Amino acid sequence: MHESPFDSPEFVAQLLRVATLWHYVLIGRLLAFAVFSVLPGVAGFFDQPSLWLTMASGLMCDAALTVMGQAMRRPRPALAARARQVAMLSAALVALGTLFNAAAMFAAIAVPDGGRHFDAFTAIQIGSLLVAASAVSIVRPLFFSFSGAVAFGGAIGVASWPFALAGAVFLALLIVMMREDVRHQRRATAAARRAISEQQRALNLMRDFERAGRGWFWETDRDGQLVYISPTVAARLGRPLAELIGRPFTDIIRKRIGNDESEERTLGFSLSSRTPFKELTVQAAAPGEERWWSISGHPISNALGHFQGFRGSGTDLTDQKRSEREINQLARYDTLTGLANRRHITDLLERALRTHIGQPQPCALLLMDLDRFKAVNDTLGHPVGDQLLQQVAGRLTQIVGDKGQVGRLGGDEFQIVLPQLNHPEKIAGIANAIILSLAKPFAIEGEQVRIGSSIGIAVSDGEGVSASALVRNADLALYAAKDAGRGVYRFYADAMHNQASERKAIEDALRDALAKDELRLLYQPIVDVATERISGFEALIRWNHATAGTISPEKFIPIAEESNLIVPIGEWIIRTACAAIATLGSGYRVAVNVSPRQFANEALPATILSAVSGAGIRPEQLELEITEGVFLDESAENLAMFRKLKRTGVRLALDDFGTGYSALGYLKKAPFDKIKIDQSFVLGAADKSSMNAAIIASIVGLASALDMETTAEGVETHDDLALVRSLGCSHVQGYIYGQPMQLAEVVGLLRAGGGRVEARGYRSARAPRLTVFRTIHVDSGGYRYEAILRNIAPGGALVERLWNVPPGTRLTLEFGRGLRVDAEARWSADNRTGVQFSAAVDIEELIGARVAPPRGRTRRAA
Repeated sequence: MHESPFDSPEFVAQLLRVATLWHYVLIGRLLAFAVFSVLPGVAGFFDQPSLWLTMASGLMCDAALTVMGQAMRRPRPALAARARQVAMLSAALVALGTLFNAAAMFAAIAVPDGGRHFDAFTAIQIGSLLVAASAVSIVRPLFFSFSGAVAFGGAIGVASWPFALAGAVFLALLIVMMREDVRHQRRATAAARRAISEQQRALNLMRDFERAGRGWFWETDRDGQLVYISPTVAARLGRPLAELIGRPFTDIIRKRIGNDESEERTLGFSLSSRTPFKELTVQAAAPGEERWWSISGHPISNALGHFQGFRGSGTDLTDQKRSEREINQLARYDTLTGLANRRHITDLLERALRTHIGQPQPCALLLMDLDRFKAVNDTLGHPVGDQLLQQVAGRLTQIVGDKGQVGRLGGDEFQIVLPQLNHPEKIAGIANAIILSLAKPFAIEGEQVRIGSSIGIAVSDGEGVSASALVRNADLALYAAKDAGRGVYRFYADAMHNQASERKAIEDALRDALAKDELRLLYQPIVDVATERISGFEALIRWNHATAGTISPEKFIPIAEESNLIVPIGEWIIRTACAAIATLGSGYRVAVNVSPRQFANEALPATILSAVSGAGIRPEQLELEITEGVFLDESAENLAMFRKLKRTGVRLALDDFGTGYSALGYLKKAPFDKIKIDQSFVLGAADKSSMNAAIIASIVGLASALDMETTAEGVETHDDLALVRSLGCSHVQGYIYGQPMQLAEVVGLLRAGGGRVEARGYRSARAPRLTVFRTIHVDSGGYRYEAILRNIAPGGALVERLWNVPPGTRLTLEFGRGLRVDAEARWSADNRTGVQFSAAVDIEELIGARVAPPRGRTRRAA
């Protein structure tokens, strides 16, 4: 499409320039008409209608251009468009006046009186127009055409002084206009030079900006074809600059498919609707690489408002995109393992529980902890621990595959989301595969590292369970798995929630137990085997709740450990035990248990010194029993704590030896005074089929070699006492010498026996018995009797309602349909008979009940 000559900016600028000076033309024309109208010799000349029309059209044009010129001095919106309209109208009026003027010239040939004057006027009018048209400025030809020609034409046609005066006036006006035009030309030339200088400066700045790589520029024509593009862009695209010029701007942008087309649609809309756009992110059509741009553009128009194309700039966002991607990676994925982090896996879980329209759907959640991971970190170092976590992540990802998503919550905690899966068998299969895989050794820096895992499983059947509730359920199931001995998985059950509520209630009540004086200490004697004198006592904590009654230490001590309440409770135990020592006198010691959390507390030595000093006792009268759990952390801090405790003067005893991690080498570093042999090795040790006697002998030998005392816990029978005495144990603790008792009972015991105590108990260990009251049938000698079962053990039972049964009588006891046991009467008294089974039985299978531990077993905590 070609532009009209009247649309060119130069033509419009000239018209606007003429308009600002047209008041001179208007003044000259009015003066000429006034002079002609009063001259007697020219009066007939104005009788011609064509001349009046010419005059009128000229005046209308002058008036319009004068008004426009005055408006130019006060710019207003859309002035260029209005100026064009007025200029075109004025040009039309001038052309119309010229046509009338030409018509009048031919008509005046027949007018003898006025023909001479009109011929001269017309000839000079046309001639001056032709001469002035060759001039540089458009101001002069218009002046000659509409003002000067009238004056000079009249002067030539009718020579008289008024015409000479009019010519002089018009000449003066012409000189003024020419001077004004010269000044304008000078100003225009200076402005053009400044514009050229500014354009060159802008061009240099633009080129420097492009070379520095801070951005690039582009321009298109009205059809969207590139007319300019920075050379740096062509280099990035790997295409010659000449090849890009003339191509559509959209050719340098790569079309994307998917959900990221919004900005491309915005770009297309802006280009088609000719509206500006700003900082749109697009992908460059660069071969072999991913490159991103931010582009801005605005439409450009000429002076008349016609759309000419787009012009804009762009910047490279590739580095920013990479940084954003890295930041997004850090925000959503674990930096060590590459697995989803806590935030991302939680988001994935929420999405797995709902469809795209918000409907609930089935999902399984596995919560996993690594067993013995802390020991790896502490013994082999954190770098090895980090490599172990990376290998664990690899095995988990391989097992889960595309069935779900694996995430790391932090530390050694992992979470596995299995969408669309709620079949227990399949879930159990995945959990079991994980446990078996992680149980295999890991090869790290030439070492074989072995760990394990425990897994808690919660399943949503699509019933609208929230993500937080599912995580809570999986956490409760994981706790149950750990409580079951680790290395197993457990599914969530409602009973777990009840247990958790009970634990929470116990924890809340335990926080107030000290303030309410609900805790108390009992003391169990520790006896020197050789002299049977009491050498000390072990302090055992008990809790008598105001409403719940007595709460077992086995229930509240683990809760105190987890909630860190064991630290203030442990301090109370130490201070109370020291006060008890002061009451007992200087010849006795009291042992207190110290948990791993207490041992890790840096304030423990200061607490001990304060308690010993406050009670006024010797430090060696206080004995700290430390479990093997501290060996999980064979660190310099642990050794330093051992040395600090030893410097306080207290005695140290290694508790429950042989049941934990038994780091024998640690015995050389840790300054223990005593080894306590766990009751699991003592109970039934006198049984010739048991290997416990050999274990006890080896422990005693080790302690003797290290110049340490030994205490056998849980001694309940004379046979076991005789065994540990013969094996060389120096001290004994158990029900055979006394149960835990209150401090007042301890004082009475010491006063009554002078510190000596007598062993009392069964000769040998009795099998655990279950007390029942149940009707059974007994067959003997072809007769059938109804009897009452009073208690039962794996090897025999006590039966009532059988009178005077001779020992050795063969009996058959029927506990139900198909449940018959052969037995023999061992003794009989009145209606009570003790029977011995021909073979050991499973009591739980026989009567559906579980046998409780033997009544005489020592129970201890803290």
